[in-house]
Amino acid sequence: MPKSSIMARDKICNSCRGYDMHVFELLNPYQVEEAPYRRLCSTKNILTVNGKFPGPTLHVRRGETVLVDVYNKGNRNITIHWHGVRQPRNPWADGPEYITQCPIQPGGKFRQKIIFSTEEGTLWWHAHSMWDRATVHGAIVIHPKRGTKHYPFPKPHAEFPIILGEWWKKDIKEVYDEMEETGGEPILSDAFTINGLPGHLYPCNSKPPGIFQRKVVSGKTYLLRLVNAAMQNALFFSIAKHTLTVVGSDASYTKPFLTDYVTISPGQTIDLMFTANQNPNNLYYMAARVYNTTSPANDTATTAIIRYKQHHTSSTSTPSSPPFLIPKLPSHNDTVSSVRFTSKLRSLGDQYHPIDVPLHITTPLFFTISVNTFPCPNKASCQGPNGTRLAASVNNISFVTPTSIDMLEAYYYHVNGGFGVKFPSFPPLKFNFTAGDLPLYLRTPKRGTKVKVVEYMSNVEIVFQGTSLVGGSDHPMHLHGFSFYVVGSGFGNFDKHKDPLKYNLVDPPLQNTILVPLNGWTAIRFKADNPGVWFMHCHFDRHMSWGMDMAFIVKNGKTPNTHVLPPPPDMPPC
Repeated sequence: MPKSSIMARDKICNSCRGYDMHVFELLNPYQVEEAPYRRLCSTKNILTVNGKFPGPTLHVRRGETVLVDVYNKGNRNITIHWHGVRQPRNPWADGPEYITQCPIQPGGKFRQKIIFSTEEGTLWWHAHSMWDRATVHGAIVIHPKRGTKHYPFPKPHAEFPIILGEWWKKDIKEVYDEMEETGGEPILSDAFTINGLPGHLYPCNSKPPGIFQRKVVSGKTYLLRLVNAAMQNALFFSIAKHTLTVVGSDASYTKPFLTDYVTISPGQTIDLMFTANQNPNNLYYMAARVYNTTSPANDTATTAIIRYKQHHTSSTSTPSSPPFLIPKLPSHNDTVSSVRFTSKLRSLGDQYHPIDVPLHITTPLFFTISVNTFPCPNKASCQGPNGTRLAASVNNISFVTPTSIDMLEAYYYHVNGGFGVKFPSFPPLKFNFTAGDLPLYLRTPKRGTKVKVVEYMSNVEIVFQGTSLVGGSDHPMHLHGFSFYVVGSGFGNFDKHKDPLKYNLVDPPLQNTILVPLNGWTAIRFKADNPGVWFMHCHFDRHMSWGMDMAFIVKNGKTPNTHVLPPPPDMPPC
């Protein structure tokens, strides 16, 4: 860890023996132009952690527990979510605003206890309040336990994180507020980034944009930890002339497979290997561009450079110089390529990383996920279809976020009125979900704050069914508190009689975020062995803000060690 993120270790670790201690300081303003290598064609103030963009990388080992002191020295409320960390019995530190905690107010502090268990590989952390994760995010690297085999693949010469991001010249709060005010789509981002930098393909008026560079040695193999921190888009990623080997996704190892490109949805992580086996006299771009099937999209590419150490060309070379080689990426609307990549993911399943797919389902659930519309309030003119206001839903319920008390505290302390418990197990409206021409009345959902209550240790199957309402979309669905097995996926309407016969119940990938295809379905399974309140939502932030969210309550078990842990003493107040 950088010194700035552990500066309080000697001062306070007497009170936290046995845990690694880290400090996250939310700082604002931090002016991008003050750091010349971070120029992104504009000057603005952004919210950062420890003055870094992206924020510091956390390094832990499997099964460890760490403490993170989060100080909010910014100018608005904030929460931090540890994306993909299971947090056994400890939803208090999970982070989604008004779901498991009230936000940390400016000047406030919250010590978060992060309990790692079975995760191994790459995850990430990010803000989970408003849209501040646009700049408040960083990688988590979970190394194997001490004394165990280093990796289930040959140890790489070196490894490094690659964080794909999305950049607006406007303050992200302005982007959010404008979307809320108009009721339409948010404005398109101005650039995508790799490790906070846009690369050579974005022109600036007077100053060259920054570009991330990595030096490699001929013949050596490298582990690349890929994180998609973009706000509104899945991305295609590749490295020119280099074959990639996928070895992990969402902190779970996969059976290795070769590929020329990667599809990665917001929230997802993928671990890749590549060997530096090309002509060392060339410079090779790694690049990412949007994958988007329906909504308007910024169809540009962010780039970084792989530079062999034997190469001595000046770093001021322009993209037109002969040494630069650019990778080929699928078209921005190439659903076939996206699904082809995702379908190759398989769990590794060795003695140290066993596969345990629930086979006998006790809680079958069928969730329609839709983009919807509401009538524009007060007969005003909104920018959604036909003057409506855009919305989204799960099982025709558009989620309403609480504001007076968070759902976890309401559940734990038995406070009435914080939420309802009758979230439907199946869609209340049944129709041809992926038809091309659906009645307009189907577009209007109900509003509500409801949870689905499941018994401890029940075996849950969720079939996510995309719909074609308001044009349809892909949806990267993320479940807090659990990883799940992706046992099946397909296009069109799910057939409960035929499609389960094609499930992969042998080695399905274990993930925490899955991209449900446009006008298609995806089936996941998990054991409800983690008591607490756990959020589930689309990781396109516009869809989450529109209401494509819900929450699970997993009941306590019968013994004290299967109950939710008591809350920490410094929970932020509402």
